[in-house]
Order: sequence, then structure tokens, then C-alpha cells
Amino acid sequence: MHRETPRCIVMMTDFGLNDTYVGQMKGVILSRVPSVQIIDLTHSISPQNIVQGAFFLGKSVPFFPEQSIILSVVDPGVGSSRRAIAVETDTQTFLAPDNGLLTAIFQTRKITRCVAITEQQYMLPLQSSTFHGRDVFSPVAAHLATGGSVQELGNAIELKECMTIQMPECNSCDNGESWDGSVIYTDHFGNLITSLDSTLIDTGKQWMVRAGACSNIPLVTTYSNVPDQQLLAYTGSSGMIEIAVRNGSAAERLGLKEGYPVKLSRKSL
Repeated sequence: MHRETPRCIVMMTDFGLNDTYVGQMKGVILSRVPSVQIIDLTHSISPQNIVQGAFFLGKSVPFFPEQSIILSVVDPGVGSSRRAIAVETDTQTFLAPDNGLLTAIFQTRKITRCVAITEQQYMLPLQSSTFHGRDVFSPVAAHLATGGSVQELGNAIELKECMTIQMPECNSCDNGESWDGSVIYTDHFGNLITSLDSTLIDTGKQWMVRAGACSNIPLVTTYSNVPDQQLLAYTGSSGMIEIAVRNGSAAERLGLKEGYPVKLSRKSL
């Protein structure tokens, strides 16, 4: 039985907004469900960066409406033998290529059903080998938004059959006196989001961050704790340590990007 109110669709891709890709996907969805609400989580995942996409999905899920459909496309293997999958949790449904993009979802959410999307009737009749976001995932999302079920999309598969990837992490070789991590993402402001998890820090001690040529970036609470144009590190909204320049760009100052190493250490007194 179809819902009177369509479910919300959340979109995340690496398509950017300079081309027509995102607009075409929304056009397919709205042609089928004109009243559906679409949330753009981001279309600025670094091209083909599955790890980054998986990280942001994991951090963003708690803020999505219940029963929302999360359509995620970061798909360097599009057109190959990789599967398209639909994964249902106790609160939401995820559509994505089976390439590890849903790793954080598998690790942190209660999975109730997983299906390989194979039923052609729910896809566009003509399909490009390079644009499954438009031709497969968008019409499937529209079908689910109007009350269609995940079971209709194809055969069930075991969760253990789905691909997972190594997620960003931090490691210590000295019993928590210091932690090694890396830059995951550079945001719009030039802030560097790292894999250094703030929950591992002993707040009763003073800490500093090493990144690039700078070895003594202070770990503080917020931007106003340091003078204008000074480097700082802090716990960001994702719960990870971020590096910034007050009223400036840490990415430009340090010349760092995704994958570069960073280190969190106890400050010597």
C-alpha cells in the first residue's frame, strides 16, 4: 500500500554542481514523485573517493529523518560487474553501489534487509553504462518514496557478501601518549577534518597537533581561543579533530590535502 506522503530522499554524490548530473537525477525523481522532499547532503565528495563518502555517510545518518531514503553515488566502478544494492536498516533505507560506500552503515546501524537491485521495471528503460545515478538509483529511489518495498527490487543477499573498505582510523604506539592519523577531507573554509577521534583524548591533559611543517598546533575549544590568522586544532561537529586557521584556510597555510599524515601528542610541560 502506497504512502500518502512520500518519504524524504537524501542525496550524496561526487558529481559536483558545475555539470548537469545532479539536476538530471532530481528530474527523474520529481517526474515520478513531484511532491517528494529532496535533501542534498553534499555533491562535493572528492571524485571517486569512496572512503570519504563512507565517512560522511556514517557521521550524517543520525541527522536524517526516520524512514528517509539515502541515495549515495560515488562509483568509480560504474558499468562494471559491481552490484547496485538497497540496504534497509531499522530506521532508513540506503541505495548505493556495492563498493564499500556503505561500510560505516554496516558497522554502526542495525541492518534488517539487503537486496541486489536487478528488477529492470524500476529503472529507466534506456540505461547509460556510465550514469547509474540517473538511470538506476534515481528511479528506484522514487519507487521507494511512493511506498514501494525493498524486496521488490531484486533478490536478497547476505550482509557478509557486501563489500566493505578500511575506514579512516588513528593509532597509538605509546599507550595513548600520541595518536597518528590522516586528513580525511578539506571543507569549504579550508578546515582539515582528520581521522583523529576526539573520544580517545584524555581531557585532563594538554595536547597539540603536528601537521605538515607545523609541529605545535594547540588543541583548543573554538576559533576565538587563538588570535586572528593563527593555526588551531579543535573537536569538530563530527567528533573528529579538525585543523583550522582563525579567519583563514589551514589547507592553504599548510599545503595539505586528503591522505596527508597528522599527529596528536601530549604537550610537554
